Parts: sequence; structure tokens; C-alpha cells
Amino acid sequence: MRAAPSTLTLAPCMAAWLALASPAASFAQQSGAAVTATTAATQQRLAQQSCEGLRQAVKDAQKGAATGPLFLPSYRMAGNDRGSQPPEPALVGAAYTYDNALAGIALLACGDAASARRIGDAVVRAIERDPHVADGRVRNAYRAGPMTEEKATLPGRWDEGRKQWIADAYQVSTATGNVAWAALLLLNLSQAEPSPAYLAGARKLLGWVEQRTRAKNDPDGYNGGWFGWDEAQRPQTWKSTEHNIDIAVAAAWAARAGGTAASGVQDEAVRRQARTALDFVGRMWNPAQQRFHIGTKEDGSTISTEGSGLDAQLWPLLAATDRSCAWMGALDWAQKHHRFGEGYGFSREPDGIWTEGSAQFAATLVARRGTAPEALWRLLASQRADNGLYYATPSARISTGLAIGPDSPGPDFFYYHWPHLGATAWIALAATGFNPFTGKTAAAGAIPSCPT
Repeated sequence: MRAAPSTLTLAPCMAAWLALASPAASFAQQSGAAVTATTAATQQRLAQQSCEGLRQAVKDAQKGAATGPLFLPSYRMAGNDRGSQPPEPALVGAAYTYDNALAGIALLACGDAASARRIGDAVVRAIERDPHVADGRVRNAYRAGPMTEEKATLPGRWDEGRKQWIADAYQVSTATGNVAWAALLLLNLSQAEPSPAYLAGARKLLGWVEQRTRAKNDPDGYNGGWFGWDEAQRPQTWKSTEHNIDIAVAAAWAARAGGTAASGVQDEAVRRQARTALDFVGRMWNPAQQRFHIGTKEDGSTISTEGSGLDAQLWPLLAATDRSCAWMGALDWAQKHHRFGEGYGFSREPDGIWTEGSAQFAATLVARRGTAPEALWRLLASQRADNGLYYATPSARISTGLAIGPDSPGPDFFYYHWPHLGATAWIALAATGFNPFTGKTAAAGAIPSCPT
């Protein structure tokens, strides 16, 4: 779930990382070859287990329907979680679009293209058969399970005591970053499993982003999306660094893909979209501090300089744009300001480990330096629940400093100790070395090295 920014030659890479990460310094006492062998074995085992967890999530969600479009629940409690705080009712059976996009890409990385296509087909159907609008969007969440109805089904539940259907305003809304990640899933699928429907779906999503979220004030870029019930949705006028790097990558990828009779005109439009989004990301770069600002405040113009989001520091590096080498200092900044124990937290000076973000850090290290430290792989492995998913955090709860939506009384976006599809997918991506922004593995040269 995404929310608003309201306020293998491995030894040389391992040696470089050990010089940077003091908590992993004990590994410097081992030989480079030993570190490489141990780390590679741990990473390989984690790849196998996280991929198994995703495959099990597909089996558990399909409810006997072995084929057809499918959304996976974002949170699914394990048998040994009986003493944990239960998920909020709105989360039970909810399939967040971002989590499912990640899961689909990770299933490709795991070699399970058939399951990845099922999620991709669900996204295509959601675009084409929204229950209320037909403008090329996806919602932030859908009902988990096989898509057996004519229209895409939004989450919600019947409250017998109140005799009322209860839904969640954020889930039925559309955040720009979630649309971009849905497009990235379809582009990854189109590259691995060519289908006109996937590329056409990605183009529709990017068209919605352009038409509905393009900013009208400086700094340029794309706003946060639309929030609220269908009859009264209002624009989210803040801008997110994370959202804009997602758009930049997806639009550039769609332009390269071509694929229609009018693709020349369309390609130029999405190339402009990619430049617009990437230019915004560049304006969020603080060269003096060597880090990215998280985005703007509600007015869409004032840069939010106080907080930080770990993904906003990492994704511009993982995305491998032509500017990313100039931004590599963000990795050191995140190491200093987002570190928590052997892992990493969501916010600046965090109050706990964010499993998903820790996996993103590992994925960035694998892409950029060839490996991640043994301690980080072990930390990720330790979060495995007995249903095969991985916990969103080892803590009971961690904060992000962000608000879920404009109706929030304050920063109410938290992660809890619940088995989480998004965390599992990022672990699989990191451990397999698969880059969701390129559709390639690190071993295949997904990211060119930066000059030294």
C-alpha cells in the first residue's frame, strides 16, 4: 500500500560494502571467497523460499480455480500469528494493486510466468471493466481471489449490525504510483510473454496518468492521484518522488516497446511523459546532502524537506536512468539515516525495520554492487511466516510519518507484524537479482556500472 507524502563476481563488491556498513564488519574477518560462498548460498536459499511463498499465495487465493485472472490478498495471517494483533477489517481480503504488481513481477523472476499472467490478466480486466468508470485507471485495491464477475470487484464488507456496506475510501481511490506499478507489471509481462493486451493496458494506464494527474504548477511532474468515493473524488495535489520515478521508467519503457500502427505519435507522447517525470525527480535531488527529498507538500510547489522515504532514495538508483550515476550518494545517505539494526526503516531515523524496504536495499546493492551483506539476507530470511509470506516488520508496529489520505487526522500509515505480499515479492526480487524497473537480472547486466 502506498500513501501520500503529506508532511556473481561478488568478492570485490562485498569488500566495498563492508567498508561502508560497520554492522557487517565482522564479515571482514572472513576471506573474500568464504564471504562469497556463504552469502551466495544464503541468497539462493532465500530466493527459493520466497518464490515458494509466492506460489503458495497463488494456490491459497485461487479457491479451486486453477486458471483465469486472479488477485492475491495483500495480508494473510499465518497459523502461528494467533497472538498477534489481527488485521484491520478493511485489510481482510483486500488485494492492493501495488502488492499484486510486485507479486506478478516477482513470479516472473521465480520462473512462474503462468501465475504472473493471471495477475496481469486481472489488471487488464480491471482497466477494461471498472464497476463505475471507463477512463483507463486502476483502483488502489480490489477484492482478492479469482475474477469471476463481469466487473472488477472492489473491496468491502457487509456490517450486519449496522445493516450497511462498509468500504474504504483509500482502497477505491487511485494513487498515481499504483497506476505506474500496474503499468510496470504489464510491461514486464509484455517483455517476457509478448501480448498486445499487456502493452495496450500499460499505455492506457500511462494515458490516465497524463490526463488526470499532470501538474499545472512548478515544479512540473505528476500529482498524487485522486482520493475519495466515485461521486466526490478530489485531486491529490502533492507530488511524490517515488511516484514520478515509477512514471519515468514505465513511460520510457512503453516508448521503447512501440507496438501499434500509431506508435510513432504515441511513443513521442510517452517519451515526453518520461522526461517530465524524470525532470521532477531530478529537482528533488539535494546535491549538498546527497539525497532525495520525498516530494512536495499539499500545494504541489513547496518541497518537503523534513522527512524521508527509503524507497525515494533507492528507486532512482535501481531504475537505472541516464542520471542515476550522479545520484549514487543516496545509497550512503540511506545507509546512514534509514539503518535500523541489520535492516532499514521506512522513515528517516526509523523506529523499526521495514522488511520491504530492507529488501529494496538488498535489491539495489545486488543491482549496483553485485551482492548484499550476509547479515541483511539473514535478516530478511528471519521474517518468514509459516504460510510462506514474510512479515512486513519484525516489530508490532512501525511508523512511516505519512498519512493514508486527506481525511487522516495525522500520520496514520503504519506497518504491522503481519505476513505481507509486498514484502515477500521484494525479497524474491532481491534474492533472484531481478530488477522490476528493467525486467532483467543483475547477472544479465541489468544496470551498467557507473564510472569511478
